[in-house]
Amino acid sequence: MQSPQMIQAMKILQLGTLDLQERIDQELVENPMLEEIQESSDSPAEDGDRDTLERESNDPADRELDGVARMLDDLESLQRDFGDGGRTSSSDGADGDRKLQALANAPSVPKTMAEALSEELAFIELSPRKRAIAEFLIFSLDERGYLVEGLESLAEECPIVETGESEESPHESVTVDELTWVLERLRGLIHPALGAQGLREALLLQIDLLDGDHSILRSIVEGHLEDVQNNRLPRIAKAVGQPIETILEVLEHLRRLDPTPAAEYGESVATTIVPDVLVEEDEGEFIVRLERARIPRLQLSPTYRKMLEQSKRGDGTRAWLKKRLESARWFIDAITQRQSTLERIANVIFERQRPFLEKGPGSLQTLRMQEVADVVKVHISTVSRAVSGKYAQTPRGIFPLKFFFSGGTTADSGEVASQVSIQQHMKELVANEDKQKPLSDEEIAVALKESANIQIARRTVSKYRKMLGIASSSQRRSFT
Repeated sequence: MQSPQMIQAMKILQLGTLDLQERIDQELVENPMLEEIQESSDSPAEDGDRDTLERESNDPADRELDGVARMLDDLESLQRDFGDGGRTSSSDGADGDRKLQALANAPSVPKTMAEALSEELAFIELSPRKRAIAEFLIFSLDERGYLVEGLESLAEECPIVETGESEESPHESVTVDELTWVLERLRGLIHPALGAQGLREALLLQIDLLDGDHSILRSIVEGHLEDVQNNRLPRIAKAVGQPIETILEVLEHLRRLDPTPAAEYGESVATTIVPDVLVEEDEGEFIVRLERARIPRLQLSPTYRKMLEQSKRGDGTRAWLKKRLESARWFIDAITQRQSTLERIANVIFERQRPFLEKGPGSLQTLRMQEVADVVKVHISTVSRAVSGKYAQTPRGIFPLKFFFSGGTTADSGEVASQVSIQQHMKELVANEDKQKPLSDEEIAVALKESANIQIARRTVSKYRKMLGIASSSQRRSFT
């Protein structure tokens, strides 16, 4: 059975830099025994602080002072929140300021697509009944902006809204005509294809608004969308009685249409990636280090330590504060262990992946987590937790740490090529192929054998191609 300390250490090991920073902020709020070391010229070195803290936290006398320290923390909290005093420590209120700043800088909760579209209703003049119908339609849209149900079904589902307006017969059921009228108003304000029942209707609604004659485009959308998706242009040309050159010109208009009417709305929040590991080149050598600037340095509160020292054995506050001190010690030990474990694992990874650092993804070496675990002398689950959700900034770009683990295929020469390097070779082959005669999966397998001495089956090529998002040879074919 795992101890609470072990469980806490595993959870902290899994945290990325931003999550760890947030976790530390939370602990600073909950445990007043902890205090952030403020950067200043007279601050002791980080290693010295850690050594001092560990010596203090392992001292039995200091452990007994835990209870006092915890009480002092709470007393300080009361003073800070309700009195006119402040925390008598080197932070000088900086902790509170930082927490307020964190709240101020917290990103707002993203609006859902329906919420964002509902705000657009403010720009349409609608009666209360029509506005209620509009909101019903908006909340019936799927994430693409389509109405997957027909208006007849929606009319039956739409609740009857009592508006108090006699001229609109507020107690009568909502009709298809009403839904159609409101939907047209929404399309005029938001998007001409809003509420389409599928891709074909969404495109046709937009074609209706184009200037000029687009009868060929309409014919293609009405009867040959699947052929377009599979790049079967000769079949389309024969069906509509036009040369391929004309089909290519018409399809340029098709590419300008919007297949997802609600694409610009919804819960799209940019994801911030903060590297946990930094790999830098210095005179031909690669230096691996952790991102430490974002992780606050912690110490025990001098104020509470002093109170703990002054407390007497048998005092009831000692036992109470002891829990807080133990909690602070476990927390700092867990952070220290996280940093040490992650750094050792990262060093092993990039020692093995030096060819990648020197030459790029095509030289990525095959590497399994068990190999790293054996070198670092930890369980494979520890390696998995340590690299999960974390990123490394390298001279070749920013990559997830899991990117550097992959199986491989043994070449005739006895060398092992990683899956990533094989995929990189495939991407290069496809990028340089004759676009009018693209390589089939069988031909890619033959080319890999000839160019890189890598022998894999056609079905493996097909698997890797789909993983890379590369279309089939028929879909890649160009007719110009």
